[in-house]
Amino acid sequence: MPVPRGTEAAPNESSLVMLLTGAGSGIGRHLTGALSSRGHRVLATDVNVVALAQAAKADRWSEASVQQAALDIRVPAQWEAAKARALQAFGRVDVLLNVAGYLKPGHSWEVEAVEIDRHFDINVKGLMHGTRVVGAHFVAQRSGHIINIGSLASLAPVPGLCLYSASKFAVRGFSLATALELRPHNVFVTVMLPDAVKTPMLDLQVDFHEAALTFSGARPLTVEDIEHVLVNDVLPNKPLEVAMPFTRGAVARLADLMPGVAAKLIPLLSKKGLKAQEAMKKERNP
Repeated sequence: MPVPRGTEAAPNESSLVMLLTGAGSGIGRHLTGALSSRGHRVLATDVNVVALAQAAKADRWSEASVQQAALDIRVPAQWEAAKARALQAFGRVDVLLNVAGYLKPGHSWEVEAVEIDRHFDINVKGLMHGTRVVGAHFVAQRSGHIINIGSLASLAPVPGLCLYSASKFAVRGFSLATALELRPHNVFVTVMLPDAVKTPMLDLQVDFHEAALTFSGARPLTVEDIEHVLVNDVLPNKPLEVAMPFTRGAVARLADLMPGVAAKLIPLLSKKGLKAQEAMKKERNP
């Protein structure tokens, strides 16, 4: 939710400087306001500078705690520029939050060729470029925390979201391997694995029957749910990975261990998801 003007907490000794991607909408937009209101300073970035500026105005981000920068995460040089901008604005960088992501439902034999590149260029390669650039800075300063937003689709394959699921599997694999590499340098990596979150990315899936499994849970998570776990667990404790919610995470891990059993449950879950999609459509168009 937007932070009311004048309620921003002043930076203090415990405040962190964060470089955050995908701040123009969804999770990234909410976290920018929520983290700055808690006294942290944020370089909020997005490839869509218009959406970024609109978010800053609508949510009343304080210029003292939030700076904006254009960043196409697919371009390594722009990562270097973003890191330099954060250092110029705040003097240091403590946390990299790789939030930006892309999703378009579709079956493997029906997707356009360009969608393969989009999913991996944004979800995987963009995150890797950022980890390389900012990770090198963290190694040099002997401290830092990289937080990557994966998905429960990083744990269990999701038919209908084959490209997204494959890209998020890659995010998890890269995150876990990188965590082992960086830990001796006092740099931590956390991969957050949320279920569906109520954002524009979820809204776009309502009209795709291929995305039925996305809606098969009890309820979508909210951006406030992400904030709560980030602030109360991830930032202070620096866990290797966190699945959200716990029950759906356990089911996803079980599906990964026993894909044959999971395959038998897919028709039932898809049916449940399709009903939820229809209900959302009726709410949207009463």
